[in-house]
Amino acid sequence: MRETRVEAALVARVKALGGLCEKFVSPGRRSVPDRLVTLPGGRIIFVELKAPGKVPTDLQVRDHGRRRALGCDVRVIDNMDDVHAFPY
Repeated sequence: MRETRVEAALVARVKALGGLCEKFVSPGRRSVPDRLVTLPGGRIIFVELKAPGKVPTDLQVRDHGRRRALGCDVRVIDNMDDVHAFPY
């Protein structure tokens, strides 16, 4: 299964929850999470998507750690079970 399939499923899941699942890009900065999810009630989650069994790069892990240190919720999703359970 490809990462794009996991990503499309997440977008549909978030939409069904009444939220937004926006592509997150930061010009001039690599390794930011793939999606910025905004859920009802003001809940914001950064999501890194991977193909099943794949893991974030070292730069992505470092970026996730920086965001978590600031109090952000950062998730890595690489399978449909996690998509269906989102936002767990």
